[in-house]
Amino acid sequence: MRRTTVRKLSFAAVTATVLSVGAAAPPTERTTPVKTPMAVGHGGAVASVDPDASAAGIEVLRRGGNAVDAAVATAAALGVTEPYSAGIGGGGYFVHYDAKTRKVHTIDGRETAPLSADASLFLENGTPIPFDEAMTSGLGIGTPGTPATWDAALDAWGSKSLRDLLKPAERLARDGFTVDATFRAQTAANEARFRDFPASAELFLPGGELPAVGSVLKNPDLARTYEKLGRHGTGALYRGELARDIVRTVRNPPVREGATRNVRPGDLTERDLAEYETERRRPTKVSYRGLDVYGMAPSSSGGTTVGEALNILERTDLSELSRTQYLHRFIEASRIAFADRGRWVGDPEFEDVPLKGLLSQRFADSRACLIRDDAALTSPLAPGDPRHPRRCATGGKAAPTTYEGENTTHLTTSDKWGNVVAYTLTIEQTGGSGITVPGRGFLLNNELTDFSFAPANPAVHDPNLPGPGKRPRSSMSPTIVLDDDARPVLALGSPGGATIITTVLQTLTGVLDRDLPLVDAIAAPRASQRNQATTELEPGLYNSPLRDELRALGHAFRRNPEIGAATGIQRLPDGRWLAAAEKTRRGGGSAMVVRPAP
Repeated sequence: MRRTTVRKLSFAAVTATVLSVGAAAPPTERTTPVKTPMAVGHGGAVASVDPDASAAGIEVLRRGGNAVDAAVATAAALGVTEPYSAGIGGGGYFVHYDAKTRKVHTIDGRETAPLSADASLFLENGTPIPFDEAMTSGLGIGTPGTPATWDAALDAWGSKSLRDLLKPAERLARDGFTVDATFRAQTAANEARFRDFPASAELFLPGGELPAVGSVLKNPDLARTYEKLGRHGTGALYRGELARDIVRTVRNPPVREGATRNVRPGDLTERDLAEYETERRRPTKVSYRGLDVYGMAPSSSGGTTVGEALNILERTDLSELSRTQYLHRFIEASRIAFADRGRWVGDPEFEDVPLKGLLSQRFADSRACLIRDDAALTSPLAPGDPRHPRRCATGGKAAPTTYEGENTTHLTTSDKWGNVVAYTLTIEQTGGSGITVPGRGFLLNNELTDFSFAPANPAVHDPNLPGPGKRPRSSMSPTIVLDDDARPVLALGSPGGATIITTVLQTLTGVLDRDLPLVDAIAAPRASQRNQATTELEPGLYNSPLRDELRALGHAFRRNPEIGAATGIQRLPDGRWLAAAEKTRRGGGSAMVVRPAP
């Protein structure tokens, strides 16, 4: 039975979990803020994967900045402390709630392919090149969108100058940050790649060695780059000396002498950089349990796929189901939504994306009838046709979901005026292309590998093949939920490649349907089904009796040690902000508020 009234979030459940409250320490030299997964209080909040980055955002809020200002400052700091996940060499999606107008706006800051690119970008002799070779190459590097995203957001809704907002990150890059176990492990995973690029090795392998846990890593080149962008504006990255350095690096990757790695050059030009523009897009919107859920429209598939899956689940009261049946329904809704994503979603400048149909309840109902309580569907599942929905019908042949890198970062901010930002940004793979721009202190992305190298099924149209100036399809899902008075209830997002969509969906249903406090919904063991033969399970599910109960329904599984690293913010009924992050994934996240009030 469909529930159309707003579901009251359990205030007792929320407040019962407030065991510790995080706040940024006043700025002191070389003080690393305490990392805590939850904070409650007033004046605004920041949640990210890193305490130095969250502290940068809180510093801005304390000085009178708004949520947009804090988001830019936090993102810039993440470029220092999380350089393998994000930075000015990448792109992302920015979703903003304006408290004054009670409207949600978005910025598409996705990277773009060179104007010379075509569908054969990753083909040689008609055959796709190996993913690892495409990842570590100039071919996979798209025009960065992150600096232009900051500029667009600040122009539209910010209150501080970029120069002021880059100061905390500039200071952090100059003075250094403390290396933790996660950073060292990520460096170790990239060590072989970094050693092939002298600029990367010099920056991330100081003295030729992996950085020790507890040591301080400095990036004076990035500090100078941030200072340059603060002084001259983000246009300095798209034109002039810095732009020429980027183009030179892409077209002639600076590989060490004697390296045996096949590093293909790319075809990025100064014109590609100079002509880059962000896109203001209307957000996706679906109604779920009487709430309005806003997300990112294509070129990201996040908003459409999360939205379709929520619509599929809308007719079922998930709060009344057993844990096994809840997970069964969640997995099946994800499977179906990914089947439709693969057929219909791509860059809207190049593809006719049936957005209205994909987000319609009528289409979701026509797909939901495929779900049985006693048996799992089989993948790859054929897509439906949102233009002409027919009950339980499919719209053609099935195609498996293509691979998408699994590293990104997400931050969420709010302020004392009620503005909210959910911002997901990335350089794609952990360590991006592995190629640092010499003398500039930042890695370049490998976002173009998010394109399909070739159609997964030649008989099925693939909307995500490369093209000139095209944005590769993304799964980034920054999400903001409003109540029936258009006021914020919840905002969240996650890294994780295509698993972003399932992480956001599972967290949303955990809070809105299963009455989990936000921090516990984020910490809950995850499942991810993406129209593949097997569903990924984290150990907490894989090693539990639930796996056998789901296998009895026909589900097949593979183990994934870690899925995503979400952050979120919730507006409590009494007006306080609750910021939440991971308890353990990626070493735990960082939630802070301006004025703690447990």
